[in-house]
Amino acid sequence: MLSAFTPMRLLVLLPLLAVALRAADPTPAGYVSLFDGSSLAGWEGNPALWSVEDGTITGRTRAEAPLKSNTFLIWKGGETKNFELRAHFRFLDNNEKKTANSGIQYRSKVIDAKGWIVGGYQGDIDAAGRYVGMLYEEKGRGILAKPGEKVRLVAPPAGEKTKPEVTGPSAPAAAVAVAFQPDGWNELIIRAEGNHLRHYLNGVATADIIDLDATKAASSGVLALQIHTGPPMTIQFKNLFLKTLP
Repeated sequence: MLSAFTPMRLLVLLPLLAVALRAADPTPAGYVSLFDGSSLAGWEGNPALWSVEDGTITGRTRAEAPLKSNTFLIWKGGETKNFELRAHFRFLDNNEKKTANSGIQYRSKVIDAKGWIVGGYQGDIDAAGRYVGMLYEEKGRGILAKPGEKVRLVAPPAGEKTKPEVTGPSAPAAAVAVAFQPDGWNELIIRAEGNHLRHYLNGVATADIIDLDATKAASSGVLALQIHTGPPMTIQFKNLFLKTLP
């Protein structure tokens, strides 16, 4: 009698085992999962750019169809206010210049629903590691905290641009410098509590912001994932977990 674990039987079972392992990826206590691992249910974006590949949310641009503007995959589960978001990301098939850029929008507003364009706070990420973990405001004030900065934001004088006040490092410079892993998966954690915004890359605090500009600060808004204009790029996300805070 043949063993239940013949090579042929293993070949049949391995794909099923892989699917089962992905499905069993645990959601941390107190969080909800934003991605089911097999579809874009609950998300909305350009279907020519966003898909699910190998259990990941994948955004891909191609040289023959360059983007005219940044576009986003928008989570349709409602607006968030005070929360902690956890997400793993990596860049694949990057262009030679290492210009691939993406980000996680939060407390943002939909500016163009048909073009899937949003504006607001963004946990910035890029393949070259120049901007990973900083705070950028899409369609707004621009760079608000560079990687490794602790800043305070106040309303500028009329007619002037916001000038972030750096009050210290968010973490030791040496730790920030080596936090990003360009050839593998990275975890970005975004924590928003009132006007206090914090980003963590692989456990290292990469941005710590107090936003006191009452005319510009956002207290709630949508979550979204970005594909940036430029040369062809690929970005993947998985393990997206959200916890609501008081």
